[in-house]
Amino acid sequence: MIYKAPDNSLHFLDDNAFAHLLPAGSVQITDEEAAAIRAANAPVLTYAQKRVAEYPPMADYIDGIVKGNQAQVDTYVAACMAVKAKYPK
Repeated sequence: MIYKAPDNSLHFLDDNAFAHLLPAGSVQITDEEAAAIRAANAPVLTYAQKRVAEYPPMADYIDGIVKGNQAQVDTYVAACMAVKAKYPK
């Protein structure tokens, strides 16, 4: 069961025996209502945060440098450039 508190925070209970622990004024809501509240409260990511989440691991680049594998380095750089193009400033 999902409950919404007056401040729009969501609380999940498996058993109504714990309902007394909910903030005062909490009301039971549907899964759809909870999904709408979560979507509305989702953080808005900056372009930099989106880039960081999608960049390939730097270990791939370092591995290519250490091994002298220019193809691996080029693949890493191309992947980074694709992410930068996907999320421009």
